[in-house]
Amino acid sequence: MSETNAGVVIIGAGHAGGTMAALLRQYGYEAPITLVGEEPIAPYQRPPLSKAWLKGEADADSLALKPTEFYAEVGIDLILNTRVTAIDRGDHLVKLSDGRTISYDILIIATGARARALPIPDLKGVLSLRSAADAEALKAALGPGKRLAVIGGGYIGLEAAASARALGADAVVIEKEPRILARVACEVLSAFFTDYHRARGVDFEVGADVVALEGQGGQVTGVRLADGRVIACTTVLVGIGAPPCDEVARAAGLAVDGGIVVDIHARTSDPDIFAIGDVTHRPLPHYRRSFRLESVANALEQARQAAAAITGRPPPAEEITWNWSDQYDIKYQFAGVPFDIDEIIVRGDPATAKFAVFHLAGDVIHAVEAVNAPAEFMAGRKLIGQRQPISRLRLADPAVSMKEVAA
Repeated sequence: MSETNAGVVIIGAGHAGGTMAALLRQYGYEAPITLVGEEPIAPYQRPPLSKAWLKGEADADSLALKPTEFYAEVGIDLILNTRVTAIDRGDHLVKLSDGRTISYDILIIATGARARALPIPDLKGVLSLRSAADAEALKAALGPGKRLAVIGGGYIGLEAAASARALGADAVVIEKEPRILARVACEVLSAFFTDYHRARGVDFEVGADVVALEGQGGQVTGVRLADGRVIACTTVLVGIGAPPCDEVARAAGLAVDGGIVVDIHARTSDPDIFAIGDVTHRPLPHYRRSFRLESVANALEQARQAAAAITGRPPPAEEITWNWSDQYDIKYQFAGVPFDIDEIIVRGDPATAKFAVFHLAGDVIHAVEAVNAPAEFMAGRKLIGQRQPISRLRLADPAVSMKEVAA
């Protein structure tokens, strides 16, 4: 069964894909737009899944990027609960899991990333957290008398542990590295979040290799470590990374290198195909290299890049990437990427839960990590973008305004 749609077809109805569709209409694109998503619900915000959703403070309607009726009103054909199985670049076609074939003039790949699975037998109660359905399953498994074991000490795992404690469940975080957040944050932040979570009842096992999951009657009951200990639990959340969903692109012969390779306009090695969001390996001109970013900010920036290129608008100005994490009453914000740094400056006292960590190369800030310090975050992000040299002494002194730290 085939259909002739042409125009723009967007694969992936997440934050990137949903934003892309809306921007094209906003920018005056009048040809057909088809948005294909694997989930049964319209595009929504994913970051709150490990926070507000788990605590019952949000649902699909409150997190929706647009009201469901928006898509029909602006002429976007929304195809849900459907997967793209193949791209035919020669004939400009995409093949869907329901047997349909849709033509395109321009194709956008916004397939995101998937939770990395553990190579162990399936047991009930072993979950990941990438979708609303995942969050709903995890929420149902938490509460008084329950114990959550989080495998992987990254942001998602820590947010889930905080939400578990808020719901009355016990939580333990198991990390194979010597410290949590080892791949994404400096040691100062790792120590701060470890202490903050421990003070609120979260246990930690660091430097711990998981070798097996224990179960009874098909239900997970514990996590076995390499040293022979078994960490008892009622639910396991696996948070050990999120590889890009680039299989369809790879099979179609597009350039892939730890994500779909794109240029500064989000265009792939095929001029009629763009890719945006977590699935891409993209240029970061500010840092003179390419990298894969996983954030809402990146998804929005690349959607603007692609929409501008498709509609003939001037390219948007380069942005400094940023992200955030909410844990308990902590608002953690970070901007930039700590490439090629030679010094870290801590501004403020971590013991007060209000401080910032600046990553410097020479006298130029490359990244900032801010805990309950919005002024440091905003000013730091601006200084990163300007490449403006700063005074290290003034930067380290919280009594000096961030407006006065420039050299």
